[in-house]
Amino acid sequence: MKRYNVAVVGASGAVGEEILRIFESIDFPLAKMVPLASARSAGKSVEFNGEELTIKELTETVFDEEAIDIALFSAGGSVSAKYAPFAARAGAVVIDNTSHFRMDDDVPLVVPEVNPEDIVYWKKKGIIANPNCSTIQMVQALKPLDDAFDLVRVDVATYQATSGAGKSAMEELVMQMKDFFAFKLDESEHDKFPHQIALNLIPQIDVFLDNGYTKEEIKMVNETKKILHKDVELSATCVRVPVLRGHSEAVTMTFDAAVDAAEARGILQDAPNIVVQDDPKEGVYPMPAACVEADETFVGRIRNDLYRDNVLHMWVVADNLRVGAATNAVRIAQKWIEMGGSDA
Repeated sequence: MKRYNVAVVGASGAVGEEILRIFESIDFPLAKMVPLASARSAGKSVEFNGEELTIKELTETVFDEEAIDIALFSAGGSVSAKYAPFAARAGAVVIDNTSHFRMDDDVPLVVPEVNPEDIVYWKKKGIIANPNCSTIQMVQALKPLDDAFDLVRVDVATYQATSGAGKSAMEELVMQMKDFFAFKLDESEHDKFPHQIALNLIPQIDVFLDNGYTKEEIKMVNETKKILHKDVELSATCVRVPVLRGHSEAVTMTFDAAVDAAEARGILQDAPNIVVQDDPKEGVYPMPAACVEADETFVGRIRNDLYRDNVLHMWVVADNLRVGAATNAVRIAQKWIEMGGSDA
C-alpha cells in the first residue's frame, strides 16, 4: 500500500491542531507528518502520536524538499493564496480550508458525503477547497432530503461559536466572562468581534455588503449552490453566540411537493455521518455542548410546517472545528486516495 507524506499548514492553529488529532485517531496510510507554520511559529513543537514534531517554516520550496503528497492548509486566505500554488506545483494535492479558492470555477468545493464526484477535478489547479463551516453541516443534512423531495428553497439562521473566529476569539469570550464575574464587564475590551460577545448575540459575521447581507451569509448562499449543483434559493442570517465550540442552525426547507417529517427523519437516520437526536418531549435534541470533538452532524427538531405541507423545519448542530473544518478536510484526503489519488 502506498503511504503519503502529509503537510499541515497552520499546524499551531485551532483547526491545524484538530487535523493532527484526527490523523492520530484514524487508519490513514501515512508515511510522515510535516507540521508547517509561519516563521513566528517555526521551531516550536506539536505533539503527534506520542512524539514531539518540530514545526517547520512555510516556504515556497518546503513542499518539494519534504516530498509532500497531501497539503492541508488552515492558515488564512492570504497564506493559501501565496503558498498553495507552490504546493500544487510540487505535485501535492492541496486541501484548502480558507475561502480563497472556494468559488474558483477550476477548484472543486467538496463535502465528501454530498459531492465526492467533484474531487476528480482537483487536477485543474491541484487544489480542492473545503467549504465554510456553517455550509458543511447544513448541506450534509440537505443533500439526502433534496434527493428525496426536490429542494427549492432554504432559509437558515445560524448560531455560530466563537471558535469560528479563531483561538483568540475564544479567549476573548473567556476573558469577558471572567470580567463579568469580577463585576467589570463594562470595562472589558473586545477586539475579535464588533461588540461584547459575553452574555450577548451579535447578528454580524464578517462585513456587511451593499445588499444588507454579510459576507458569511453570501458564502452560504453561493457555496450551497456550487456543492449541490443546483440553483436553489437560499437566505441566511448568521449570528455569533457566546459558545466556545459548536455551530447550530435553524433550517427551514421548501420542497417541490409535500413532505412528511417522519419520512424525512428516516432518510436522515440512514444518511452518512448524520446522527438524528429527535425526541423533544424527553429533552432529546442536538446541542453544541454535546457535539464537541464529535465527527458527526446532529439533527433534531424535525417537524412539518404548520401551514404548508411542502415545508419542513430542522435543527442542525456540529463541532465547527471538526465537521466544519478539520474532519471534512481529512475526509477529502481519504476520498482522494480512495479515488486513485494522483493517479486518478
